Amino acid sequence: MMTLAKAHKIIEGSTQKAQELGIKVSTSVVDEHGVIVALHRMDGAFYISPQFATSKAHTSALLGLPSGAIAQYAAPGKPYFGINTAWGGEVLPIDGGLPVKEGDKVIGGIGVGGSLDVAQDAECAEAGLKALSE
Repeated sequence: MMTLAKAHKIIEGSTQKAQELGIKVSTSVVDEHGVIVALHRMDGAFYISPQFATSKAHTSALLGLPSGAIAQYAAPGKPYFGINTAWGGEVLPIDGGLPVKEGDKVIGGIGVGGSLDVAQDAECAEAGLKALSE
């Protein structure tokens, strides 16, 4: 189960990584249903970054995959083309979202948004996940 304490650990890890990288991001942690447990926007992070973070977290929690993993299937002519418009835009096939698991069970998702380089968003998400296991 995704608890507020777990969400805070994830956010701390993500925020620390963002500070190391010199970027300002938002980190969203959702439960297995995609419902927000905690959301943190660093001072100076883009106004839209919480929405990006939450959509990435939602995508990862519901699909049990990194949010960027479906990008190759969301291109024109592919089976998931247009998926980013489903569910009111809550599915986002862009790097920066990871599922949070206990064993094989998905208990939630983490999403990071706000960097101009989504690889940095992904680094922050990975750091958040790592902080949870420490």
